[in-house]
Amino acid sequence: MVNCWLRSSHKAGFPITVHFPETGTHVKLRLFPQEPAGLNLLSEMARQIVLATATLAEILGVPAAEHGKLVEDMHNHEAKSAELHFALLTHMRTSFVNPLPREDMYALSRYLNEAIEKLDAAAELVALYKLERLPKRAADQLEIISRQAELTVDAMRQLNNLDGLEDYWIEILRLAKRAERTHRVWVADMISDMKWAQYSRNRDIANQLVEVTKDMRRIATQVGSIIVKES
Repeated sequence: MVNCWLRSSHKAGFPITVHFPETGTHVKLRLFPQEPAGLNLLSEMARQIVLATATLAEILGVPAAEHGKLVEDMHNHEAKSAELHFALLTHMRTSFVNPLPREDMYALSRYLNEAIEKLDAAAELVALYKLERLPKRAADQLEIISRQAELTVDAMRQLNNLDGLEDYWIEILRLAKRAERTHRVWVADMISDMKWAQYSRNRDIANQLVEVTKDMRRIATQVGSIIVKES
């Protein structure tokens, strides 16, 4: 007879570790089938951030007279994210087996929704202030956010297999640090080159964008926490 013992701190649906003393090997098994719908909802929320970032880039590239339609598109992205957020909450309440603890899924969903709310706010401020051109640093920040969101789209789908997500965690943190440096340089440039009223308006946009990158970092940190707990 082969002896073995089980070790698990997971809730239903999470992997357990089976240890075989004779061979010294460990094998991870799942006792219950996984429900991927929650992860798909998280991934779709991240995709809304990708779309919203592209819309904001369009807003920054057109005259103020054309902001209205694009800002409405941005509101639609934010509304879709909110729908997905509430759909996930409903799913977690009604699903017997979830791929992650409910508190982790809720935190990821909340950070994703807060990120797109800040992008929506940035778009609305551009329109309200009638800004037609922003410094190149704005485009740099949007590029970082877009890359963070693209990586997160894939990462959310892979949360039931954490082995490949350490690189995601590390890359998002690296991009967030780059965004913070970009923000500092952007603010310093604005102080040097702009009058107070212009500086104040542009600073509002810069603050919204750097906060989006921080939300994306919070998502990666949450994933890192999950990796550590489940390792």
